[in-house]
Amino acid sequence: MLLRLHAHGNVVGLAGVARRAVLPLARSHPAAICATAHRARPLSADAAATSPAGGIFDTDYDMAPSQESHAGRNDTLKFHRGLTNGQRGRVSLDFKKAGLWRGRPFKPLTSPKKRTGGRNNSGRITCRHRGGGAKQRYRIIDFKRQLWDVRATVERLEYDPNRSAFIALLQYENGVMSYILAPQGLKPGDSVVAGKGADSKGVEPRPGNAAPLKFLPVGVQVHNVEMMPGQGGKLVRSAGSSAVYQSRTEDGFAVLRMPSKERRMVPIMCMATVGQVSNPLHFMEQIGKAGSNRHRGIRPTVRGVAMNPVDHPLGGGEGKSSGGRPAVSPWGIPCKGGYRTRKRRNPTRSMILFDRRGMPLPKTLAERKRLRRLKGKQ
Repeated sequence: MLLRLHAHGNVVGLAGVARRAVLPLARSHPAAICATAHRARPLSADAAATSPAGGIFDTDYDMAPSQESHAGRNDTLKFHRGLTNGQRGRVSLDFKKAGLWRGRPFKPLTSPKKRTGGRNNSGRITCRHRGGGAKQRYRIIDFKRQLWDVRATVERLEYDPNRSAFIALLQYENGVMSYILAPQGLKPGDSVVAGKGADSKGVEPRPGNAAPLKFLPVGVQVHNVEMMPGQGGKLVRSAGSSAVYQSRTEDGFAVLRMPSKERRMVPIMCMATVGQVSNPLHFMEQIGKAGSNRHRGIRPTVRGVAMNPVDHPLGGGEGKSSGGRPAVSPWGIPCKGGYRTRKRRNPTRSMILFDRRGMPLPKTLAERKRLRRLKGKQ
């Protein structure tokens, strides 16, 4: 479909005088109606040579979508037009582009999800900013992948309101159905398998296949990694994340480079799934309006400086006050400036080789004192 530019640069579309000029063409060529939805680009030399010239039109533009621009596109987002205040600036998930199932989930693999409103068994609020929201059911995900050496076919990809990643419904050869975290690139009809592989040589490192780290090649991207064998995947489960399998140690551990750049050891018999977690563009989504958070069950957050002194350490004061002290939580704990809250005696601390800054973590008290002395001399 061709559209032409006026000498002043105005696109001749379907408005005003231009409508009367283009309408006969649109009746004979219905594709002309949607031409203005595509970005204009100059015609090729061959097309320009064959196009009619003259009149008030100077330049011809081909408004058909470019095949090059669509090749390799992997976007799953819908950029809304600002027709209303709630649509302006909103970026949401496009189910059609993502190839997601539009029906209800597989009910035998779901369970009721009771909402607490942030209250405990005494009725007291123990987690603020929770309440309301749309009714949901929990999807039971197979994080362990214990059905080994039985091939499964991907029936469909689904949206899961309980997590940022997509999930895939599998049907095994023995008739068992299960949900797994969908890796990037997995499509309906694909085949996946978990286990050691034929003759314990390992499974093929394709997205969706799972195996103990001992039977996976070094250098592969993995997700849904166990911290202890048989525990089920705990690490690297959010949308778009992946860890890199870097090396093995002589004492039976695998070294992983986590998404935070931290390098951590896990037992080499821990299960991991090959590939990157699906929905990598999740970070670009914009809710657009406050009501979207209410649908998710998230209630508003009130600033501490807007409260009374009885309700918050930053409350009170004459007029608009800054609080008079660094930002703290309602219980007086600093909440900005890198205040560390991680437990020093966390059992998994000994498994971290390098933190996310690339600094080695001391394993013993003597080593911590030595590093402290070195830091004081600098």
